[in-house]
Amino acid sequence: MPTARRCIYILLTAWLLALGVGLAPARAEQPPIRLKIVGGLADVSQYVRYEEPFWRSRITELTNGRVQAEIAPFDRSGIRGQEMLQLMRLGVVPFGTALLAVVSTEEPEFNAVDLPALAPDINSLRQTVSAFRPHIEQVLRERYQIELLGIYTYPAQVVFCTRPFTGLSDLSGRRIRSSSVGQSEMLQALGATPVVIPFAEVAQAINSGVVECAITGTLSGNAIGLHEITSHVHAMALAWGISIFGANATAWAAIPPDVQQVLRGGIVDLERQIWAAADRETGEGLACNAGLPTCTAGRRGNMTVVPVSAADDERRRRLLTDVVLPRWVNRCGMDCVEAWNEYLAPILGIRARPE
Repeated sequence: MPTARRCIYILLTAWLLALGVGLAPARAEQPPIRLKIVGGLADVSQYVRYEEPFWRSRITELTNGRVQAEIAPFDRSGIRGQEMLQLMRLGVVPFGTALLAVVSTEEPEFNAVDLPALAPDINSLRQTVSAFRPHIEQVLRERYQIELLGIYTYPAQVVFCTRPFTGLSDLSGRRIRSSSVGQSEMLQALGATPVVIPFAEVAQAINSGVVECAITGTLSGNAIGLHEITSHVHAMALAWGISIFGANATAWAAIPPDVQQVLRGGIVDLERQIWAAADRETGEGLACNAGLPTCTAGRRGNMTVVPVSAADDERRRRLLTDVVLPRWVNRCGMDCVEAWNEYLAPILGIRARPE
């Protein structure tokens, strides 16, 4: 290249670079968004297989490293489950999981989707939760400044006992672990004595003779060793254990919109997996407790599975309409009557009436 042309080329290149045309300077690497999550119950399948892997690794993959999260189960985080909604409202817990049966002592309206004796199978549960979800979302946003991100369910909650029984009628006179006010009212109507005990203390309570039966999940019970210390388990779903996952509104708003979109999409998929697992694990929990060859997710026991009889199903229906629903309405008031009749009565064919 002639000397003059070379000089012009060098000068032109220097001029373009000075204007910022040419190679752009490297963008300073943005620090990752760090999230602290309070998840569900420790040691059970939902947390170990789904929640923990999602937040510890999957969300980092989905966001190409922009989000890094830490998660701890709420029953090992020093947090009282009854206080979860208030702690989330205050921002003390920016992202948290709340069991509806536990927080219903403060907000009984939420318990509508998981009243004892309401949903005998997961299809009816899906229908109930789907219908009531818009109302839960609205209440969380307006009363607690919480953005609803997901609704999860544990496998069916059933009765485990240390001595034989053949159906619901045989539970009269027994001390039975309960996890909510609604379950306690149902047990009282059966003639049993309810004892409210946290999930983490169920096995100890049975071992020490505080209770002789417990309502808990089919596979969750297996995970904490109930197949080794009880002899009979009922196949009827008395409840399910619905939980909500959400974010403090301020913490959520601080996340860039494109990352919010990825988080929502990932949580939708996580929710789908958890529901599918709850359906599958309900049956597998019973299989494991009974020691059947189809057990793959738990530990094999030697329990007797008590089948659901027509009398049991009829008793369940009467418990719902005559005891559980009226007493829930009595605790909750007109707001609950109106919410039930607007969202759930059309699909269930059961109207709530004020006391």
